[in-house]
Amino acid sequence: MAEPRTMTEDSAAAPSSTALWVDPSNGAAGDMLLAALLDAGASLSVVEQGVARLAVEPVSLKLESVRRHGLRAAHLVVTAPDSGTHRDLAAVTAIIARAALPSAVHDFAVAAFTTLARAEARVHGVPLADIHFHEVGALDAVVDLVGCALALADLGLLDAPIRVVGPVAVGSGVVRTEHGPMPVPVPAVLEILSGAGAPIAAHPAAMELCTPSGAALLATLATGWGPPPALVPHAVGVGAGTRDPAGHPNILRVLVGASAAPDSDATPWQGEPLHRVDTTIDDLDPRIWPDLLERLRAVGAADAWCTPVLMRKGRPGQLLSVLAAPAQLDLVCRLVFTYTGTLGVRVSTVQRRRLRRDQIAMPYGDTAVRVKRGYLGDRLVSVQPEYDDALAVAQRADVPVARVLDEVRAVARGVGPSPQAEPLPEADSVAEAGPLPEAGPLPEATTA
Repeated sequence: MAEPRTMTEDSAAAPSSTALWVDPSNGAAGDMLLAALLDAGASLSVVEQGVARLAVEPVSLKLESVRRHGLRAAHLVVTAPDSGTHRDLAAVTAIIARAALPSAVHDFAVAAFTTLARAEARVHGVPLADIHFHEVGALDAVVDLVGCALALADLGLLDAPIRVVGPVAVGSGVVRTEHGPMPVPVPAVLEILSGAGAPIAAHPAAMELCTPSGAALLATLATGWGPPPALVPHAVGVGAGTRDPAGHPNILRVLVGASAAPDSDATPWQGEPLHRVDTTIDDLDPRIWPDLLERLRAVGAADAWCTPVLMRKGRPGQLLSVLAAPAQLDLVCRLVFTYTGTLGVRVSTVQRRRLRRDQIAMPYGDTAVRVKRGYLGDRLVSVQPEYDDALAVAQRADVPVARVLDEVRAVARGVGPSPQAEPLPEADSVAEAGPLPEAGPLPEATTA
């Protein structure tokens, strides 16, 4: 049997105690943060391979060593063709979805773009769906945001419970944009940072220090704001901006290490804060429910479900419940209001504990079955084949689907996690994604 391909959904090889501190005291931009993460040890080839999956004009990445005010730093040079394409949020998120990136990378990149898009829409006073961004749709912004998501995942930081960002220097003065002269900090930066509760640092430079894409990345990755957390440093990364002003070092620093918080590695699961959105509904066409739940999950909700309830005057209804990360909360509420007609929702904060997970593709005949596996610490405790994949395989091989599920589950238990394996396409079924190369049958898979 051919070796299965593995997609690590939750940084399977990374310790749960990994922590990050970002120092934007001299400003922040997408290329500066990406360069700093690469300088801290993220793989340039992993970022290049992930960016190459995007259906955009070809781009190349080159990491150079430069000096800023006598300090060594890494500078990322992105070479991309001039493009007249102005992509909106829907176009960008579709490009990211089609790239079949690991789910954590996809979710982070989409959340960062959504944060950026929402800010642009608000400051320009137009609906989110109608705005066409020059900044958001530009190739360098796509590379920066997706590249940072890939680099964070490679360092095991997308699931790190401690990601602290220091006060952000934003600068002052005036900058010229597609919309004409703008005061610094530009309105989108202020919108993003104020919405995230980020502290702003005073800085003497009369120039733009924090870009909208830089602000969106900081707002998306930060689990807290302030000085460095208690950690044991493992790596320091220094990323340089393109400009080299005379008054200050144009750099952004990151510190990666192991959390020194008490009992940081005592639990075998991962914890994260989420928001729960609830509303009761008694007048929605029942045919709409499946599409609504799928839409909520598609925009990044961790889960969405409905529960039968008895409402006022004995009327039967449904309790809609949605779990969402802070970055997706506003979008989830907007969808609930739009598609259900409810007049209000209840929002509460919950703490989710989840198992570390990976996803592998188990070859079966000329196709494969995706399998999600959960680990309690280092112990494999959950093996769940994707039913739609198993059903498609069973129909093709003319065998019972229960048999396919049992065979795939048994073999998948013996396959170790592989953090370096490439991502599996996120199609509705492996049959839609196409056959995998070098796929061989499972034992006794081809006879009825």
